[in-house]
Amino acid sequence: MKQLTKAEEEVMQILWRLQKCNVAAIIKKLPDPKPAYNTVSTIVRILESKGFVDHEQEGKGYLYFPVVKKSDYSNQSINKLVDGYFQGSFKSMVSFFMKNNDLSLSELESILKEIKKTDN
Repeated sequence: MKQLTKAEEEVMQILWRLQKCNVAAIIKKLPDPKPAYNTVSTIVRILESKGFVDHEQEGKGYLYFPVVKKSDYSNQSINKLVDGYFQGSFKSMVSFFMKNNDLSLSELESILKEIKKTDN
């Protein structure tokens, strides 16, 4: 799976949230200052060429929808982060975030409880 640019990822976040929409709906969800219609349309077409998005005709326009699940992309991105910055060690990554974000022991325990919930 290809990595997305920041702009592409921003558009994908909106598509994952809305599930199916046109370019105008994406622009409405983007922060100010809003990019030009043609800019967003180009990003959507790039996402389509990368295999992240597909479309269906609606009247004279198109509705776009994600074909890559957010969870699949998130998993791939996290694995790339761990491999690139923490030599493949999730333990090193958690340790780094604990030290740099001043996590308390109770916050860590809460995180572990959430992880255990998803295992069941």
